[in-house]
Amino acid sequence: MDNYKALEKKWGEIFSSLNHRELAERFSLEEDGEALYITYFQQRYRLAKAQGKITLAEEPDRELSFQTVMTIYHLFYYSKPYARVRGEFVPFRLVKRAGPFEAAYERNILKPLARTFDGHLEELRGACQALKGRPISQGDAGYVIDAFSCMPLTFVFWDGDEEFGAQANILFDADITDFLHEETVVLVAEDLVRRLKEEAGAKNWEA
Repeated sequence: MDNYKALEKKWGEIFSSLNHRELAERFSLEEDGEALYITYFQQRYRLAKAQGKITLAEEPDRELSFQTVMTIYHLFYYSKPYARVRGEFVPFRLVKRAGPFEAAYERNILKPLARTFDGHLEELRGACQALKGRPISQGDAGYVIDAFSCMPLTFVFWDGDEEFGAQANILFDADITDFLHEETVVLVAEDLVRRLKEEAGAKNWEA
C-alpha cells in the first residue's frame, strides 16, 4: 500500500504541473479556481489543481481504488491532443499493443464477470441502466456505456443455460489508446466491472 500511495502522490504532482485550462477545454470539464471535475462511470470526481489529489466530489472521504485514480491521471497525461473516438468497437485483443495482456484479461476480468452475473440478468440490466447505458441488440444484455464522456464501451452479456455457461465481453473504441496507455485499458474494464457490481448489489449474492 505504501508503494501505491507513493505512486499516487507522484502522479498527483504530475497532474498539478499540467495545463489545467487546456485540459478543461479539451475534455469539456467543469472547473473552478481550485479544481477540475470529471465524470467517470457516472461518478463525479474532483481533481485539486495544487496537489493533484483525486476525491469523489460528493463523498470526499471515501477511499478510492488505485485503479480508478491511475485511470483518471493517465487520461490527462497520455491522451493525444488530436484524440477522437473512431466509433468502431473492437475486442480487447484488437486494441493496439494490448495483445500480450489478453490471457490475463480473459482470466481476471471477463470470466469472473460472467460468473458474477450468471442467473442475475435483471439485476445486470438495472445496473447498466443506472450507468446510463444505451441498449443495443446484442446478447441477453447489451449496452453502450460511457467510461468518460470521450470513452464509450460496449458491454455484452449472455446468460448461462443448461448447455452453456454465462459469457461476457467488453468492446473498446478502436482508438482508445489515443486516450490511454494500453495497460490502462485493463483498469477501465476493472472499473466497469466494479461499478456494475455496485449498482447491481452483487455483494448480496456473491459468496
